[in-house]
Amino acid sequence: MDIEIKLTIVHSALALVAGFLSFLLSTGAISGLGKNEFLAVLAGLLILYLGGQLSERMFGKEAVGGTKGWLWSGIVPFFFVWVMVWVILYNML
Repeated sequence: MDIEIKLTIVHSALALVAGFLSFLLSTGAISGLGKNEFLAVLAGLLILYLGGQLSERMFGKEAVGGTKGWLWSGIVPFFFVWVMVWVILYNML
């Protein structure tokens, strides 16, 4: 399998987690934090960064192309899946 496909799969899977976590943070479902959209966005961006670091460790920094490689091969699918999951869950309330 091509490295870009692997990066897309890893980032899309992590985006599902980020979308659900953002939903929980933005609706106040996690007690003690209240409704906090800033933390929801921050959590998503943190998961994106950690996903890139995970990709570099799994597939090798040279194969991924460093930060530039995982950022461009992973940020677009991550962003769309993250926002889509967050919006769908938020609208189900």
